[in-house]
Amino acid sequence: MSQHKQPNILFLMSDEHRWDVSGFAGNGIIRTPNLDRLAENGVVFDNAYTPSPICVPARQSMMAGQFPRTCHCEKFGQDLAPGYMTFARQLAEHGYETVVSGKLHHMGTDQMQGWTQRISGDMHIDARYLTEGAQKSRRNFGDLKWSDAKEIARAGIGRGPILSHDEYAVEGAIRFIENYFMNPYYDREQTHPLLLKVSLLQPHYPYFTSEDKFTYYLNRVQPFVDEPVFDHPFLSQRQIRTGMDVSEREIRRATAAYYGMIETIDDMYGRVIEALEHAGQNLDEWIIVYTSDHGEMLGQHGIWEKQKFFEASARVPLIIRYPARFKEGRRVDANVNLCDLFATLCDLTGTPVADGLDSRSVVPLMEGNIQDWVNESVSQFNGTNLMIKRGHLKYQYYGENMPEVLFDLERNPDETINYLTFPEYEEQIRQFRVRRGELGFGVKVTV
Repeated sequence: MSQHKQPNILFLMSDEHRWDVSGFAGNGIIRTPNLDRLAENGVVFDNAYTPSPICVPARQSMMAGQFPRTCHCEKFGQDLAPGYMTFARQLAEHGYETVVSGKLHHMGTDQMQGWTQRISGDMHIDARYLTEGAQKSRRNFGDLKWSDAKEIARAGIGRGPILSHDEYAVEGAIRFIENYFMNPYYDREQTHPLLLKVSLLQPHYPYFTSEDKFTYYLNRVQPFVDEPVFDHPFLSQRQIRTGMDVSEREIRRATAAYYGMIETIDDMYGRVIEALEHAGQNLDEWIIVYTSDHGEMLGQHGIWEKQKFFEASARVPLIIRYPARFKEGRRVDANVNLCDLFATLCDLTGTPVADGLDSRSVVPLMEGNIQDWVNESVSQFNGTNLMIKRGHLKYQYYGENMPEVLFDLERNPDETINYLTFPEYEEQIRQFRVRRGELGFGVKVTV
């Protein structure tokens, strides 16, 4: 078998996976052996953040290597313009087969966006991109959802509507692997490098899992109940009250189901890895990425779902494993962003980096060089809300009609104190406001 000049890439992605619900993050309850093995001799980024704490902008920003405002995907439903430069397109233009099985969450008319093959997934054009008549005759996605309280109350044992999607995505990926590497009919040697993305919907709600996983986690999880709500007009929105909106038992059941869904995706990724190994692939020569589009509040601060700049929602798991180049595992504390994956994959594969990106290669961090890294990560939501994280400080802006917020995760990791008015942070706040203006939010502040 000839050697690839460029490494193959396996890109594993989930939806709504909290950064702290995995074994490699130190969670002693969840069972994630396959992800833990990737982390064991991979590079784990302990402060990775989503560019937007909601599905569509997060995914499109990651693929474009640009912040939501740069790529014009700031709200749910907005999609990249047809033919937009994504890392899939850039790699395809430089010799890669770019294949995806599972969720991409494109809403517009370009359902490929640089992928050379889509096996299964959410290929669906939203009515807003069709004619006026089509818009009137179709329901909005939001019309199909339950309230958060009903999601929690209904959680428990069951297949759920997204399990079939994930089973289909995994089965499609495995059949592709068999055909790509072991086709017995034409016996053609594969000489092109491959980017294979397997993108699952779980652990996104509704919260359902199998009986064996549910019963395993039910009395082991430590659910967030009677959580104090943070005093802020946006960060307190959509709160769920224990004993009023849902019972403590229902919260426990939903948490157990969520844990079960994470174990399920770990099992599914294990099947994909096993299929590649069965095909004779040496995965130490592959680049393997694991991440999620955003987190899940899971009742912390009295909030469920995402959209908030709390760690539970904005922080994501991120592993990059490539033993052929990085022989030992490493933990990286620096602030990074999913947008950084575009430049990183180009760097690791020797592919030219596209122009106009907000993306930065994290390869120096993987090599242990942190001296020149700008220790910042940015997240945006809904066109108005902005988070800038520098070091252990996390600044948030919500427009002129809502108060700003400053968290110090070193002093207050639970994010219950707003340090905005503390005099010792005056200079840092001024610098955050300057950066905010550079990013196009609010009145531009000069140095």
